[in-house]
Amino acid sequence: MTTDAERLTVVTGSSPTRRKMMSIIAHVLLVGASIVMLYPLLWLLAASFRPENEIFTSGVSVLPSANWSVDSYIRGWNGLRVGFGQLFINSFVISILSVIGNVVACSLAAYAFARLEFAGRRFWFAMMLMTLMLPYQVTLIPQYVFFLNLGWVNTILPLVVPKFLAADAFFIFLMVQFFRGLPKELDEAARMDGAGPWRIYWKIILPLSMPVLATAAIFTFIWTWDDFFGPLIYLSDLRQYTVMLGLRTFTDNTGMSDYGGMFAMSVLSLVPIFVFFLLFQRLLIEGIATTGMKR
Repeated sequence: MTTDAERLTVVTGSSPTRRKMMSIIAHVLLVGASIVMLYPLLWLLAASFRPENEIFTSGVSVLPSANWSVDSYIRGWNGLRVGFGQLFINSFVISILSVIGNVVACSLAAYAFARLEFAGRRFWFAMMLMTLMLPYQVTLIPQYVFFLNLGWVNTILPLVVPKFLAADAFFIFLMVQFFRGLPKELDEAARMDGAGPWRIYWKIILPLSMPVLATAAIFTFIWTWDDFFGPLIYLSDLRQYTVMLGLRTFTDNTGMSDYGGMFAMSVLSLVPIFVFFLLFQRLLIEGIATTGMKR
């Protein structure tokens, strides 16, 4: 008589020992790839605790220095004319407002494209998708001139207001694909009960769309927090700077650069992204996995 392991070997063409070895090799490769990907972060963390004269003389080591200290964190936090805490507040305000604007405006636009019938819906949806092909640099100058005429330059308004006008076509497309997967029978049943489009959107679509909304919120927060080019164009007052602009001020091509302070503040700038991602990790994975799937 044949055992279960022997029958499995005949079906799969591989023995349990071979499968175990392949599993070990796969895990070793994954661990090695993870170390390669995490190495820059580990080196950055170690460098932030090293004295200034040991940062670039320690080679590729990620081990703590014997003379480690938190001086770089203290120097970086208080090294600018404006405390680095103010820069964190500025970045948080811009990022949170951008998240709210994108989630609200893009979900409304996506709901209209996915669930409502109106003249030219396919045309306007195609036009919206075409904006995804335009590089940011193409619209930069017209936008800057427009905001300059409005008197919004050197304020956070050019960085925030467009988010409330559904300017990010990527998130609209992402939500449209998710909304199309929701059963339309829900809308029909709600209409029979006397619900209008707004009530259907608020009571039915949004509660069922938390995964895709969380996905849009996470990506918006990360991309806004890491944005350097936008604040560089529109902000010139140090008190209005974001964290990314503040990190640039630690390096000076014509004078002394404080790499220790820059590395220390770089480590702190990563903390909000990690926390935000960990809080919504489950919804992010669920939103990516279910977006575009038919139900």
